[in-house]
Amino acid sequence: MSECKSAKTMSRCNCTYEPCPRKGVCCDCLAYHWRNRELPACLFPDDAERTWDRSLRRFIEIYKDEA
Repeated sequence: MSECKSAKTMSRCNCTYEPCPRKGVCCDCLAYHWRNRELPACLFPDDAERTWDRSLRRFIEIYKDEA
């Protein structure tokens, strides 16, 4: 599980919420968002991520037509 806290994950984190203590710590981020019925920033395109709408509904809306 140490991979979730590596510098490699930080370089791929596109989260724009600056005071977030979970930024770049994938396992903590995923657990936090899933508890809130959300998905983490890394699963959204950058333009959608900036809205901070991490809802499952928004995710489906974005990707529903892609196969």
